[in-house]
Amino acid sequence: MFVILLVGAFLPPLDFFIVNVALPSIRVELSAASSAEQLVISSYAGLYAVTLITGGRLGDLYGRGRVFFIGLIGFAAASMLCGLAWSPWALIAGRALQGVTAAVMAPQALASVQAIFPEAEKPLALSLYGAVFGLAAVVGQALGGILISADLWGLGWRAIFLVNLPVAILVVLFGIPLLKETRAQNARRLDLGGTALSMSTLGALIVPLIEGREAGWPLWSWLSLMAVPVLAWLFWRYETRLAQAGGTPLIDPAAMRAPGLGRALLIALLFYTIAPFFLLFSVYLQDALHATALGAGLVFLPFGAGFLLGPLSTPFCRRILGAYVNPVGMGLEAVGFVGLVWAIVAAPAGASPAPVPLAAILFAIGFGQGLGLPTLMRMVTGRVAPAFSGMIAGIASSTLQVGTALSVAVIGGIFYTVLGARTDPAAITQAFVIAILCIAACLAVGAGLSITLARRLAPAPEEEDAERPRGRHRRDGGQPDRVGALRPCEPT
Repeated sequence: MFVILLVGAFLPPLDFFIVNVALPSIRVELSAASSAEQLVISSYAGLYAVTLITGGRLGDLYGRGRVFFIGLIGFAAASMLCGLAWSPWALIAGRALQGVTAAVMAPQALASVQAIFPEAEKPLALSLYGAVFGLAAVVGQALGGILISADLWGLGWRAIFLVNLPVAILVVLFGIPLLKETRAQNARRLDLGGTALSMSTLGALIVPLIEGREAGWPLWSWLSLMAVPVLAWLFWRYETRLAQAGGTPLIDPAAMRAPGLGRALLIALLFYTIAPFFLLFSVYLQDALHATALGAGLVFLPFGAGFLLGPLSTPFCRRILGAYVNPVGMGLEAVGFVGLVWAIVAAPAGASPAPVPLAAILFAIGFGQGLGLPTLMRMVTGRVAPAFSGMIAGIASSTLQVGTALSVAVIGGIFYTVLGARTDPAAITQAFVIAILCIAACLAVGAGLSITLARRLAPAPEEEDAERPRGRHRRDGGQPDRVGALRPCEPT
């Protein structure tokens, strides 16, 4: 069943990567303006980010397998709408629906790791979960170009969306008989008030970060960002009162008080500061080095290979490094980006860095990213009881998406501010180097925080919450006692 659920983890990043190579063809065929072209990306990314927590909680309440299949069927329907789109706005509507349904199915795989697998098997399961992202990165870049170039049945770019349909049909046909349902025991109805407030809070943060720079940071974007703390306070106050009244909040305040969880989520926020690298590296390769789109795409392959192999190496690395796998992975990324700066600066002006060192550096960055992802997910999800696994999976995934949007807005903004109105190769290279150093610094901070968390083998007594249910103390790899064990998760 877990293999089936991994499809839910594979399709969302695949559709994020695969659509990038199709944008020029979409723009020509649908006569899309640049603003509509941006919405093809941002409508998916924004709604995916704001719906993840709700999607994770739906699995807790109504069954993770059932919610996964509902999300998968909806994702297939949205993909058909995208593939048959007759106008830019029809495509944008399909992408928005894709984002919502992807957020419904994606957290179920991560939640199922926490709910189904015994402690001894979780590292391997999380390694496979992380490898799926590396595979999506590799396949997305290559498959998009192949499908568009092949122009199967004259579909052109539409094939990148319609290819999801046979995958979804096969998963439904073979997956439903294997369904082993899990959910939170004594599940109640969804917290609609908390859902509305959480989506409003995340929307007020994500939308201006995605759209603000392209729109020139208009007044509405600043007002939206200023509203985020107020909305977050209202959300937390509502959830606390609902929990005290005996309800089932979208985010349980008791679970969020788990020792070290806040620091683990901060590390997750810093983990995806690598996000602007993919866009900015493409700009550097094509505008500064005048590489073709295909050539630029092939340069990323060593990164994808490293990202694929990194998670698969995690169980072996855990035997050597123990709880320090995540800081080593993030530290390797930071060192890799510093090495990339060296390779770029050492190359002659306007020339590409030496191909062999460049490939090795990109592989190391991808390997570090892949090595750190499974242990980061364990670092976050392992701190709460299985009853809250869907909730924490949604929070972890949403935190990664918020980190992506923040880093693209801030580091991308630094790149374009340094670049200014210049378009010469030297200016692009200079701006790119500064952006890379910003990414390396953020990853280094994340690695440092991760070291402090790895050293903390058990929560200090004064950090225990007075209302926390008494549970079994754990000493497995530095994970603290899990909070919220009153409602255990059991197969149904």
